[in-house]
Amino acid sequence: MTVHNKIKEIREARKIQQNDMAKALNVSRQTMTAIEKMKYNPSLELALKIAEYFNLSIEEIFMLNKIKE
Repeated sequence: MTVHNKIKEIREARKIQQNDMAKALNVSRQTMTAIEKMKYNPSLELALKIAEYFNLSIEEIFMLNKIKE
């Protein structure tokens, strides 16, 4: 299983700059880039902060994709 997210789509739809979001969440822009490209999964704490930042539920942002191996 892999974790996917809609962070980039939501951020761009709301016209939020990646750097501004990173500052608000107290992480680096590089961390946000890695999360958006699904190269890195955020900690539970950061995932909750992202959900709060967007005023959305975790399930609206993050989802598990089941891949048959």
